[in-house]
Amino acid sequence: MRSSTSPPTVRDVAARAGVSPGTVSKALNGTGQLSEATRSRVTAAAEELGFRPNHLAKSLLAGRTYTVGILTTDSFGRFTTPVMVGIEDALGAGRMSTLLCDGRGDPLRERHYVQELLNRRVDGLVVTGRRPDPRPSLGPLPIPVVYVLVQSDDPADLSITYDDVQGARLGAQHLLAGGRKRFAYVSGPPRHWSTQRRGEGLRQELASAGLDLHPDLVLLGQWSEAWGRTAADQLLRRHERVDAVVCGSDQVARGVVDGLREGGATVPDQVAVVGFDNWDVMVEAARPRLTTVDPNLTTLGRVAASRLMSAIDGAELGHGVLLQPCDLVLRQSSFR
Repeated sequence: MRSSTSPPTVRDVAARAGVSPGTVSKALNGTGQLSEATRSRVTAAAEELGFRPNHLAKSLLAGRTYTVGILTTDSFGRFTTPVMVGIEDALGAGRMSTLLCDGRGDPLRERHYVQELLNRRVDGLVVTGRRPDPRPSLGPLPIPVVYVLVQSDDPADLSITYDDVQGARLGAQHLLAGGRKRFAYVSGPPRHWSTQRRGEGLRQELASAGLDLHPDLVLLGQWSEAWGRTAADQLLRRHERVDAVVCGSDQVARGVVDGLREGGATVPDQVAVVGFDNWDVMVEAARPRLTTVDPNLTTLGRVAASRLMSAIDGAELGHGVLLQPCDLVLRQSSFR
């Protein structure tokens, strides 16, 4: 007889479900050719008994630890959080565990964490961070590695990020369809990948409509509301008023909207504004609420983790940069 205080075993589950211990193992591990009825009966018996699989024994048997390392430069940031949600979704509740390490952008700290993760025999590694700018590769490792949101500078690595150019073109298409013709671009620091690529997307879409983006109407500064207000003031002081502003972020866009209103211009009647990021804190609090480009960060995390899981299971990981499409979320700041 099993002690009432000892944890239930595979044999206990087998007895409750009326199957063999081997069938219990197959049902709970998702292996073997079992009917759905049998799997359901075993799962129900395990839940009734409060059975928890012995992951250590499972790991030794399979030669895996069922853990994935996540190396980030921004563990609590606005952009990493939705990526992490997508990663956790794809790894599946109870199937894989994650070990999060914050490298803080320090190469020495990153190398230390990578070695620690390898010592813990993680099955794979996800590298992520705050911005999609290219970053140094970790180099060849004995486990599959996927870069998500950030991009590795080595084309032999697999990087999965959103398409800045396509996203900016979406915003410009929407404004052009609304009859806007005099565009300005307000964004963050010129050295940042997002500033460059989103500006490129805007120029491409304007060119396809027979328009151009005048250099004087490209205002680059900081990723802040304060800079957006300053840029709006500069735009209002120009002789020829713009009627559309594409912004490199929602923070900048909210500042632009506030600055335009303070300067006497109405949004969207006189000037339409589109942001980028779909950051709920910014877009919902703006008045009017912001139309914005959604980079679908949670989807990025799911795609990256799914590719990593397939590689862990033996599939080819792939290489190069895989760009995921953005979506446009329409709100009141961009149409009359």
